[in-house]
Amino acid sequence: MNIKTIAVIGAGIMGTDVALDLASYGYPVILKDLDNEILEKAGEKIKKDFKLFKMMKKELKEVTIDDILAKITFTAGYDGFDAVDMVIENIVEEWEAKKTLYLQLDNVCKTDTIYAVNTSCISITKIGALTANPGNVIGAHFMNPVPLKKIVEVIRGYHTAEETVATMKEFLKTLGKTGVVVNDFPGFVANRVSHLYMNEAAFLVQDGVAGPKEVDMIFTHGFGHKMGPLATADLIGLDTVVKSLEVLYESYQDPKFRCCPLLRKMVDAGLLGKKSGKGFFQY
Repeated sequence: MNIKTIAVIGAGIMGTDVALDLASYGYPVILKDLDNEILEKAGEKIKKDFKLFKMMKKELKEVTIDDILAKITFTAGYDGFDAVDMVIENIVEEWEAKKTLYLQLDNVCKTDTIYAVNTSCISITKIGALTANPGNVIGAHFMNPVPLKKIVEVIRGYHTAEETVATMKEFLKTLGKTGVVVNDFPGFVANRVSHLYMNEAAFLVQDGVAGPKEVDMIFTHGFGHKMGPLATADLIGLDTVVKSLEVLYESYQDPKFRCCPLLRKMVDAGLLGKKSGKGFFQY
């Protein structure tokens, strides 16, 4: 299948990055969220982020912000969804919200539209069961920050068609990315591992073993990671990390996924990380 037009649902940190990355490679994008205020903020974020990414990616040298914005249609509705070849969904990690969305999408999209679920932990198989064509549903777990990451975790649900897997891998190549195909299990590979070390890092701060700076330095200077677990949690959003841990705990009933109380306290206090200006670090 030849992917030409893409809808991105969810104009938060991940969704805006995905839309920006797609537009920079020439794809027409429909960026949808709940209201125009969110979309206006997304437009401002895209302008700000593009300046940074342009300095870091030589392939963007000749691309302007006007080129990017000309490719993106901002909408709070479903206009144009009947013609999109792929939907990349990035909404909150809440099952009821996803259930409502996919039941709506099944009524407005083409029968051959591919649904790429950019989720941290929720089952691709379970989402596929909501649609009339579960073979078109596949996980596409993009990494933060999307324009700079070359790997996408591609998750094959129980009903995902091999043609869908092949189309996704070829599509990702057009973005300069490699799709690593894994099977559907809550958390898949990336988040099943990464949320353990983000959660344990929060416990280290809570227990007074070390401060956020010291914890992350062990990872960046000691283990060679580009970003420490607490800075990563701030980038993702601590509220998203907490919701993902809740999904993992519910799915496996394993105490190793028990959410650190400090994480919950910070979310209750509105300290969500980069998107709120403060989390484990100040922004």
